[in-house]
Parts: sequence; C-alpha cells; structure tokens
Amino acid sequence: MTRTTRPLRLALLILALPATPAFAQPSGAERAINVTLDSLHEAAAKADGKRYFALYSRDAIYIGTDAAERWTISQFRAYAEPYFAKGKGWTYKPRERHVVVTENPCRCIAWFDELLDSESYGTSRGTGVMVLEDGQWKVAQYALTFPMPNDLAHGFTDQIKAFEAKAKAPK
Repeated sequence: MTRTTRPLRLALLILALPATPAFAQPSGAERAINVTLDSLHEAAAKADGKRYFALYSRDAIYIGTDAAERWTISQFRAYAEPYFAKGKGWTYKPRERHVVVTENPCRCIAWFDELLDSESYGTSRGTGVMVLEDGQWKVAQYALTFPMPNDLAHGFTDQIKAFEAKAKAPK
C-alpha cells in the first residue's frame, strides 16, 4: 500500500460504516406532540381562539405566571377569548423542547418542557402534560413560567414577598 492510497482506503472505510444519527429520532408520538405544541403556539400568535382551544383536553388546566392564574380550560377561555376577538394573541417561539411519552401500556400520557422566546418577556418556559384523547394528542395541563437565574432568585423573591405583603396590608 502506498502513501497515496492510505487516505483513500480510510475514506472508503469511513463511508462504509453504518450511519448513526447524532441524536435519537423522535417517536411517532413525540412527533405528533411536537406538531400539537407547534400548532398551539401558532394559533396563539394568530389569535385563533377556536384552533387554540381545540388543542386542549376537555378537562385541561392552564397555569399562568401569576400565582392567581390557575384556570380550568373554560376559565382560561373566558380570559383569553376577548383578546383573540380583538386579534391580539401572544407569540412564544420554541427554542428547545423535551418530550417524554410514558412507558405505561397505553402510551397515552406524556409530559414536556420547552424553552420559549418571547419579544415581550424574553426567555420563558412552558411545561405540561399531554394526553391522547380521541386519537389526538391534547394539552391536559400547561404551565408558563419565567426561568430565573439562581443568582437573581433572592432579590426577585424578596420583591415578590414585599409585593404580597403590600397587597395584604389594610388600606
């Protein structure tokens, strides 16, 4: 073997190796969940209330960023529909998402977390539970939060404590 044929043989050997993806490909259920979540964000951005709320399960819960925002789906719809009716939605663009479909026999429950980008708020996080309902993946619980760097936590939670104390104070 000459010096010039060694690189060629090495290249051919590498090409002959089976290709393996750099990361695991999502399952069919994970792909369907991603489609549902992407559709949810798209419908919200377009203020399409009918499509948006059709992506939630019948008994869904929405947990917003405020401590008082724990809503049944009908309560959340009552809150959001007036905004949607005026053409006002909200835009969150997924930056990163993780989906886990449970290993239970029905494989009908999953949870997810996603980092989101928002022009209004910057980085936020959506987490939740998905259920397979009538053959479609639906959002059963969605929680929107603002991930806080640990170095800022005490200062921010001190502000929350002061705000809550002021709200409880007699007027």
